[in-house]
Amino acid sequence: MNSATHSGIREAIRDRIVAGEWKLGELIPGEVEFAEEYGCSRTTVNRALQALAEEGIVERKRKGGTRVRPLPARQAQVSIPILREQVEGAGQEYAHRVLRREQRKPPAALRDRMRLGPDQRCAFLESLHLADGKAFAFERRWVNLETVPEFADADLAATSANEWLVRTVPFSRGEVALSASVGDERLAELFGTAAGEALFTMDRTTWFGDRSVTDITLFYRPGYRLNFEI
Repeated sequence: MNSATHSGIREAIRDRIVAGEWKLGELIPGEVEFAEEYGCSRTTVNRALQALAEEGIVERKRKGGTRVRPLPARQAQVSIPILREQVEGAGQEYAHRVLRREQRKPPAALRDRMRLGPDQRCAFLESLHLADGKAFAFERRWVNLETVPEFADADLAATSANEWLVRTVPFSRGEVALSASVGDERLAELFGTAAGEALFTMDRTTWFGDRSVTDITLFYRPGYRLNFEI
């Protein structure tokens, strides 16, 4: 793709935002600076930035410049929870363990949902979140490495994938489904419950423009309650 076209510049700026060159809410260079950098007209840059604004990736204000859009989770009725904050907010000690981490091709249904190519590989993780040493939530997560390539080498020893993504990667929209699901033998062993016991379950997919960021299924321990304001 020609980087001097408005679509090429849009993709280049989007990639730089994902890579963290500018923080959420931070002012990015103006049309003049980008035009000089990419060797094009201000009109071309304007079209690129306007397209990013329409995707919800940046915010533009007359005489106020263009900023990376802050996480919409802070404005939403149901925000993306940081599990560490949930546990510590209840006065308990938080810890997490990465039980599995690899790169592989997702199953067909998930590829369709995340709009992935047939041979595209994603990061796959299974993590256990603990409260006072006991299982609080079990996480099964896929991360689109074409959207977030730096996640492949992210250090998840001290910071969970949940918190790393919430604090690092902007998103423009998300889809959430809440349900009660039947826990299998593995989940029963992790939570210390009987197989077949109902578990509060959250399925979530987040997007950055037209690119999927991550798809996650969270199983919470019995008795978990989701609280939010409307």
